Amino acid sequence: MKPHEAVVAALLREKRPRTLLDAPCGSGWLRTQLDFDCRVDGIDLYGAPPPQYAAFQSADLDSGLPEALGEYDAIACCEGLEHLGNPLLFLRSAHRHLRPGGMLVVSTPNVWHPAARLQYLLRGFFPGFPSLAGRIRPGSHMHIMPWSFPQLFLYLRLCGFDAIRLHEVDEPKPKRLHEWPLALPQRMYCRSRERRAQTDEERDYWRQAGSRQSLFGRRLVLSAIRR
Repeated sequence: MKPHEAVVAALLREKRPRTLLDAPCGSGWLRTQLDFDCRVDGIDLYGAPPPQYAAFQSADLDSGLPEALGEYDAIACCEGLEHLGNPLLFLRSAHRHLRPGGMLVVSTPNVWHPAARLQYLLRGFFPGFPSLAGRIRPGSHMHIMPWSFPQLFLYLRLCGFDAIRLHEVDEPKPKRLHEWPLALPQRMYCRSRERRAQTDEERDYWRQAGSRQSLFGRRLVLSAIRR
């Protein structure tokens, strides 16, 4: 299991939801990691229904979650947001399909680490988000939407989510020694903004934005709650 997948599974084992929507569900790896009684439904645009899922739909998440879905105690979106051109639409639909107190868990590549920003400076493209000219095929596994913690926090708050938490992933932080000095100005800026914050939410935001996972991690795993 990949390190970010282990974090997603651990969060769900801690929450122990009775109902879970896995969107996109891919091969169905998440269901195999849940050792408690839970109904798991899946949505994906590709492939056959994974085993052990109670229900499965083939749907394009760029149109949001299907309206006919019921409410869930938790929704997991693992390595999905980077493929969507309409992430705000998807996140708003996820908020509607969560019960009050329900948890959304999202994992996605992080483009805020120094190596990604350096590559963008030199080439104009983030790692994992190349030019797709000549390969643009709607419905394929294209990485089209890069994410950082500040951007994902903004989208989640716009959709009404609270208690937004960035979780540690077991990975080298930094991955390479030269990333320390490259990240120093950004780290100092976040700490300065944290000290000058006027509200608890703002202070917590800058603390998370300036964390090692946000500045150096290759993956973001965030959880958020529908109040």
